[in-house]
Amino acid sequence: MNPETGATAERALVLGPGGPVGTAWMAGLAGGLGRSGIELGGADLVVGTSAGAIVGALLATGQDPGRLAALGARTGPAAAGGAADAARLGSVFAVLGEAGLEPGEVRRRVGRIALDHADSASGPEAERALLASRAALIGEGGWPDRRLLITAVDAATGEPVVWDRTSGVPLVQAVAASSAFPGAEPPVAVAGRRYMDGALRAGTNADLAAGARTLVVVAPMAHLFPGEPSEEQPGAAGERIVVTLGPDPDAVRAFGPDLQDLARWEPAYRAGLAQASAAAERLRPLWNAGTGAA
Repeated sequence: MNPETGATAERALVLGPGGPVGTAWMAGLAGGLGRSGIELGGADLVVGTSAGAIVGALLATGQDPGRLAALGARTGPAAAGGAADAARLGSVFAVLGEAGLEPGEVRRRVGRIALDHADSASGPEAERALLASRAALIGEGGWPDRRLLITAVDAATGEPVVWDRTSGVPLVQAVAASSAFPGAEPPVAVAGRRYMDGALRAGTNADLAAGARTLVVVAPMAHLFPGEPSEEQPGAAGERIVVTLGPDPDAVRAFGPDLQDLARWEPAYRAGLAQASAAAERLRPLWNAGTGAA
């Protein structure tokens, strides 16, 4: 269940977590970059985690991220998270903030909170709603031929997993599991086990693209966790290049204080779209090198 990662990729795209608001911002950014001639979906490798799994699935399957410009009636109220359980979320963040815990123990404790949600009276219904909403967001298609890695964590054991088209997991289930943050969404059943948000593995999971010559990391939460991964390492000719794109000040204002706030979806999308012009200037000489694009 852990496929080959980015050792041979020339261009890799890593899309990180960020809740519904981060999903919308990434979609706007990717759409705006496409209008500027920077097609992020052309990466040799796409790594998607949580919100990034949703946008990564769209890009890797060749879809227009503009379909996420607005939630719309077709996606339903749970399109990007639904109503969060404040008590469960509080318990999750208490565990994540506890000093001295080994990472595996953190994941197991958070997993117990996630499994409690799954075993609650609303658990099965909430899981069905989550799967339906993710299908509405990314479409009902299967895995692309392009290399797409989706991360998740086994809620019972705390063990991280990385899925691709060879893993035997339907794409919608993989995306739903990767974006199932405990307290906001229930874990997702896959082959008799339950899985939760891939961000609990390692944030953006940029290590899965460590071997790529050019790596672009889109990190909706970069303003909250500065310096991880490196902001930019341009290097000399032939050396590895790493560029991180986080929300600019206007986008941060559009986000508001709660990344689960669905009312911020459309403002966040527009902020990503607006930020794309400046981002394109940074990426154009790097991303299009050798592709024949202007």
